Amino acid sequence: MRRIASALLALACLFACLRASGHPQKPATDGKTRTPAARRQNQGEERFKQNCGRCHTAPELISPREVKAVTRHMRVRAMLSAEDEQLILKFLAP
Repeated sequence: MRRIASALLALACLFACLRASGHPQKPATDGKTRTPAARRQNQGEERFKQNCGRCHTAPELISPREVKAVTRHMRVRAMLSAEDEQLILKFLAP
């Protein structure tokens, strides 16, 4: 139990550091040239902004394994749907 608490605390600190550094803007493209994967990525970004953006910015340097653990944890805390969790996971760890 202490390991889990320590890991979550470390991830919270990581998010705080990454939030302070900001997240670069992605170039805008028109909706006609997007592939299905790009549309899912965009949906994930929108869901991230809606559900996570109040407290967090998207981290730039985090492993897919850490992203999965964080999204699973935050699904419970932020009451995300399974669809939201999957779209956000695909956005953060493509």
